Amino acid sequence: MSGPRIGTVVWPMRSWPEAGETWRRAEELGFHHAWVYDHLAWRGATPWYDAYTTLAAAAAVTSRVRLGTMVTSPNFRHPVPTAHAIKTIDHVSGGRLTVGIGSGGTNRTSDAGVLGGPEWTRAERAARFAEWVGLLDRLLRGPETTVEGEYYSSREVVTEPGCVQRPRVPFLIAADGPRGMRVAARHGAGWVTTAVAPGRAPDEVVRSRLDALGAACEAEGREARDRVLLTGFTDEPWLESPQAFADLAGRYAELGVTDIVLHWPRPGTRWDADMAVFEAIAAEHGTGG
Repeated sequence: MSGPRIGTVVWPMRSWPEAGETWRRAEELGFHHAWVYDHLAWRGATPWYDAYTTLAAAAAVTSRVRLGTMVTSPNFRHPVPTAHAIKTIDHVSGGRLTVGIGSGGTNRTSDAGVLGGPEWTRAERAARFAEWVGLLDRLLRGPETTVEGEYYSSREVVTEPGCVQRPRVPFLIAADGPRGMRVAARHGAGWVTTAVAPGRAPDEVVRSRLDALGAACEAEGREARDRVLLTGFTDEPWLESPQAFADLAGRYAELGVTDIVLHWPRPGTRWDADMAVFEAIAAEHGTGG
């Protein structure tokens, strides 16, 4: 196999055990990683099941594929119980968990504002995101964490026995702006983008953001090992054919993208696709390719 690793987003819309069959199938098809969105609802879609509970169940019915959130939302999660769930899933999965983290969406039909209180300004959302990630990092490293933050605090939180992965579960940071890039450079093992920016070509968006990420990493003296493109939000024909996928994946690999994530085909939506094409891509570019 050559080119970027591939993963898939599994929609948390089917109850167990039907959903379990999809996660097992993702592993059988050869995807390197499988992800779930972290929302209470999403664009009015129902039913919509919890991300962390889903990952624990998925970890129990798979053995190889890497699992993760795409991406964890500070909109309704506090770092302390989130860290506790992360440690548990890392143990259930045998060290196969990656935690994607973003600043949280602003759409109130999803999960922004569900806990009440005033709407966060853009500056406050960025500040909360940086503090949230920093505290989660400390909580997972341990051994005991007491922090009084502006937005999030913890008191004598014991980490032991800690994560299977040391020093902690890796973070995949979703970031586009300068402050988010600094968070990715400081705390992330990787970075993720959708390549969406009004009026700009997706590959140019990725190129410019990778340049910004590189500058942020240089300033921090670190490197983002994984550079992930979440597809399905542009007009690019990722699932039109195996050749179309290969052409696009090659183009983004040249820019520095290491991983491509596809949505599991979802009939009746913009993420609908020919399942035969989806499976052929997995066969050619997955772990068995």
